[in-house]
Amino acid sequence: MEPGTWIRSGGGGGVIRSMTGYGAAERALPGGRLLRVEARAINHRHLSTSVRLPVGWGDMEPVVVGRARAALRRGRVSLSVRCGGGGDAGAPSSGLRLDEERVLRAVELLREACARLGVDDRLDAAALARLPGAWRTEPDDGDPPPESVALADCVDEALRGVTRMREAEGRRLEKALRRSAAEIASAVDSIEARAPERLVRQRDRLREQVRVLAAGADADEDRLAREVAYLAAKWDISEEIVRLRSHLQMFLDVLGAPAGKPAGKRLEFVAQEMNREANTIGAKANDAAISAAVVAIKDELERIREQAENVE
Repeated sequence: MEPGTWIRSGGGGGVIRSMTGYGAAERALPGGRLLRVEARAINHRHLSTSVRLPVGWGDMEPVVVGRARAALRRGRVSLSVRCGGGGDAGAPSSGLRLDEERVLRAVELLREACARLGVDDRLDAAALARLPGAWRTEPDDGDPPPESVALADCVDEALRGVTRMREAEGRRLEKALRRSAAEIASAVDSIEARAPERLVRQRDRLREQVRVLAAGADADEDRLAREVAYLAAKWDISEEIVRLRSHLQMFLDVLGAPAGKPAGKRLEFVAQEMNREANTIGAKANDAAISAAVVAIKDELERIREQAENVE
């Protein structure tokens, strides 16, 4: 049997994604303004989103975050929204309202703080406009403002760019992960083939030791058989090999899961279980070749762990 032929390919329709990606999109707005959205994603155990919006666009943050959470499952995602050019590069042109109650309360708190600290409490219009939450948008009776429509389109396009980059990187990661899986399968085959030889060598070694100690007399074959049986039970690694193969097949099945289904955490978990079985085999090995194969398996599992940390 060729090395590793006992494993299935794990399917061919799966496309894993990395957690690293970048995307950007632009839209022209009324008044000669240009809206630009940039999305960046890096590794993170869960999905974490941060959004930077122009002054006065704060009410649109839930829409941006919601679209990011619908498109991505894991990673630290940063979205930057800029609106520049034209005579009004700031807040949306429709539905913009000044939250006077919030501004007045903020001014009152600032002046109280300035009085306590003994600093100048002069505030100009520009400072008031920059207060968090000073501006809010309210829906008009007619169509939504062009900025909200353009923003939604830009966010979606930028996130599609992130996904495309993640999938391209994911294909490279999958090739590396499958290479490591094939190396592990080959090492497991060599361990299984080598395991019975240990008992034969140990039996012959014990027989020779008895012969030497008994000055050439033949060994008690019944006693020798009992000793070999004891060692066989002590060194038995058949269950560990079965479990290791099962975990390896599960690993390949995860790689072949439907496209877009998060796989990173499951790959990390299965690799951890394979490492547990490899450690047990190493502890029972009592054979240089098997120990070397276990070291090779653990090296590949370390590579898998490093790669899987970047899988969505």
